[in-house]
Amino acid sequence: MAEERIQKIMSEQGLCSRRAAEQIIAEGRVKVNGHPVKVGDKMDPNRDVLHVDDERIYIQKNQQMYYLALYKPRGYVTTASDELGRKTVMELVADIPARLYPVGRLDKDSEGLLLMTNDGAFAQAVTHPSGGISKLYRVTVQPRADEAQILKLSSGVVLDDGTKTMPCAINVVTDEPGRTVMEMTLKEGKNREIRRMCEAVGLEVIRLKRNAEGVVKLGMLQPGKYRELTKAEVNGLRAAAAKAAPRPARPLCSPRLLPAVPGVLWAGTKPLRAKSTSEHVSEISALFAKFVTFSEKKEWNKA
Repeated sequence: MAEERIQKIMSEQGLCSRRAAEQIIAEGRVKVNGHPVKVGDKMDPNRDVLHVDDERIYIQKNQQMYYLALYKPRGYVTTASDELGRKTVMELVADIPARLYPVGRLDKDSEGLLLMTNDGAFAQAVTHPSGGISKLYRVTVQPRADEAQILKLSSGVVLDDGTKTMPCAINVVTDEPGRTVMEMTLKEGKNREIRRMCEAVGLEVIRLKRNAEGVVKLGMLQPGKYRELTKAEVNGLRAAAAKAAPRPARPLCSPRLLPAVPGVLWAGTKPLRAKSTSEHVSEISALFAKFVTFSEKKEWNKA
């Protein structure tokens, strides 16, 4: 069998996501045949011996993939194990005959929908920072949120670490003295993002529940229970993740036409800054479309 990247094997075996595997490898906690490895190193899963934290990992071939929707109750942490002895979400799926891990996370005081899987490629696609999959939360805050605060939240706020959140959709469900209940739809997943957003505008979150992630809805699922995702739900999440993946820009004209375009290295009265080939192609194509007449293009195409 051909060699594969170690982080890919770890993720496919349900140890963690691929990004988490890269971090574990970088920390020096992974060995192959007794030797420490680096991110990007490869191994033969049929021949080599893999250890993580000095524990041998027996690589399973053709293992069954599980895709679960779990209702995480408040009080559980979203980790495989906890040094403080707190309850973890792994206890709620202990009857599944595979090593699962959470897709994303919910903090200890939050509740609601949490996806679980042993498919590393699926988990990485769904949690990619490109933010293609929307997540719906029901958020209760105190004191009452006024119009200015809601506008700031929906437009994006600067968090305590200096980063700014993406705009989000907000629907006020309940507005009464002392508290406001909102539905917030986000497409990114910063650590404790909603709580930090609300803190930034002077609000305190007293309850936070995730009701949906992409096409997957929490529905009537009860706290601490789980169900398997349907094929349509799995495919819907994959499609949303693929749609959001960044793609290189395509040029407006064929590169073979570029040498025939006069003044291509200039935009207005300034030369183009140093860029990659693909960036130059895009900018030159735009100039081509703007300054060259149809008849001239026709003549060049005949050349």
